[in-house]
Amino acid sequence: MKNAILASTSTLHGQNYLSYLLPEIAKLFKNCAEIVFIPFARPGGITHDEYTGSVKKVLKTISINVKGLHEFENKEQALREAQGVFTGGGNTFLLVDKLHRNNLMMPLREQILEGTPYLGSSAGTNIGGLTMQTTNDMPIIYPPSFKTLGVVPFNINPHYLDPDLNSKHKGETRETRIKEFHTLNTQPVIGLREGSWLEIKDENIILRGTPSARIFTVGKEPMELVSNSNLSEII
Repeated sequence: MKNAILASTSTLHGQNYLSYLLPEIAKLFKNCAEIVFIPFARPGGITHDEYTGSVKKVLKTISINVKGLHEFENKEQALREAQGVFTGGGNTFLLVDKLHRNNLMMPLREQILEGTPYLGSSAGTNIGGLTMQTTNDMPIIYPPSFKTLGVVPFNINPHYLDPDLNSKHKGETRETRIKEFHTLNTQPVIGLREGSWLEIKDENIILRGTPSARIFTVGKEPMELVSNSNLSEII
């Protein structure tokens, strides 16, 4: 029984960290007095302690205690005993490398599939898919594998951006990059725009938030998925 939220971002423009998601986080972790936070993605290179401290500060406002996974000597046991898990954003390559090299990817997957509430944002959402190959991040480290949790049967592109028709920038768009991915890979890709998230309950995968999402499938034109649609009925 899966119970998860995979959010495109932790912070909307002009808002505080996690503020737009707090009501959903409170519902997700309603039975959790304490959760484990995975700070391995280290946005901007901040330390594990600094990252965990920022999460502790916010979740304290909804009466949830937080411990960073890096604080545990036996990290696998910490995941298996966690009441809930939150994986923060940052660099997906670094996150995936750390999870694989510490043999934590499979234990985390198993806990999510068994029903441990899971929250991911940005990189923490990217690893919810089949592989991390549709991340936007720089490959600052080479992980042992690109395979990730497979909580959903597709890949995810968080922070999906539509082409700016007024821009003079001539570099590749996100859509172009995803089409490149599909020349060598077959799984669908969901482009999650800012302010949207996937709510996963058992086998249902519901798009939440105001923005629509963009679905890319091999051999087909991209399609728009409106908020509150069930992806499990489409993919």
